[in-house]
Amino acid sequence: MKNFPSSANSPNKNFVGPLTSPSIPIDLRVRYSETDRMGVAHNKNYFEWFELGRTEFCRQQGISYKDIEERGYYLVVVESFCRYKRPLHYDECFLVWTSLRNITPKKAVFAYELRTREGQTLIAEGYTVHIAVDRNGAVSPLPGDIVEKMKPPS
Repeated sequence: MKNFPSSANSPNKNFVGPLTSPSIPIDLRVRYSETDRMGVAHNKNYFEWFELGRTEFCRQQGISYKDIEERGYYLVVVESFCRYKRPLHYDECFLVWTSLRNITPKKAVFAYELRTREGQTLIAEGYTVHIAVDRNGAVSPLPGDIVEKMKPPS
């Protein structure tokens, strides 16, 4: 069997790690439709859970995705990464913690941690990179007020 490199040596290690402040938690439960025959959550769901965390993060910062889109801007995912630490199973409750790692008018990087409710054991960690585009799909800087609302307090 071929020897594959450890994910600990991943080039993505610079994007994962401790979350920045503020970190917004949302409480979720693994649904039956999100599992395989063995009752284990499928890996594709982690990115959907990241999206739920990101959406709620923006809402709690005072700017919803709906508001951004109504103003003619979209945050398009151009890169995503997830490091799985342990599986989630059907009906298991967990928290998705989301923080904004970096934001400029044209780019936003969100970081995520999935943790157990009890004991806060790390389940998975990851990030997504977003580019701001207009209604035509052209890269377009976000207005300053949107960027300021999304920024963590300094």
